[in-house]
Amino acid sequence: MKALATIGVAFLALPILGLVLQLRWDRIGDLVSDPLLVTALRTTLVVVPAATLIVIVIGTPLAWLLARTDGATRTLLRVLVLSPVVLPPVVSGVLLLSAFGRRGLLGSALDTVGIVLPFSIAGAILAAAFVSLPFHVLAAEEGFRSIPHSQLDAARLLGVPEARILRDYAFPAATRAIAAGGTLAAARALGEFGATITFAGNVEGATRTLPLATFTALERDPDLARLIGVVLIGLAVLVAAAQRRGIRTRQTLR
Repeated sequence: MKALATIGVAFLALPILGLVLQLRWDRIGDLVSDPLLVTALRTTLVVVPAATLIVIVIGTPLAWLLARTDGATRTLLRVLVLSPVVLPPVVSGVLLLSAFGRRGLLGSALDTVGIVLPFSIAGAILAAAFVSLPFHVLAAEEGFRSIPHSQLDAARLLGVPEARILRDYAFPAATRAIAAGGTLAAARALGEFGATITFAGNVEGATRTLPLATFTALERDPDLARLIGVVLIGLAVLVAAAQRRGIRTRQTLR
């Protein structure tokens, strides 16, 4: 088992090592100040937090609903939640166009009030939220399911409103799972490419996030593409570290 685990670690680590070793460190000064990297980083730092916030706000109640639903309704909801994971990201972008494009189900109505989502930063946020939502919902649902039914049933017998049960009992008990789901969603949003380029395009300064900038840089300057890859790895490490620190903090407070 140790040998197989070592192979697994090497399989994941070798591409990262190759990226770092092939990076032209003697060009790092020029590459860091490249407008392609700077604008993409700025856009990413807007898109990822905004998408993660949307996912937590709408995904946490959905996770609660899944955790408290059984039968055919739960199956249907689960299929719906998992669809962005199963479908290719480009197809997710097509789905978003079908719903929110100018000729989509809601797009034409939004257009009449001056809201245009495709090829805008709002569209990039929407695309990132769409593909990352399942990761939060599944993690939060597991946290809600781990809560003993007896605690919730006792609160209901005492006449505690459902909204208060959710706020005072369920949310605190599932905090770690909700935080883990938010972290997974942020990580997925950070690496989103297919749905974004299909629905929001690759517009510099508006929708071009770091993954899209990597694709653009590959045609112009592979060294810049490698540096953007290193930046993305660094951001992913920061997301994981923030999650780990948050868990330790909550354990200490308890």
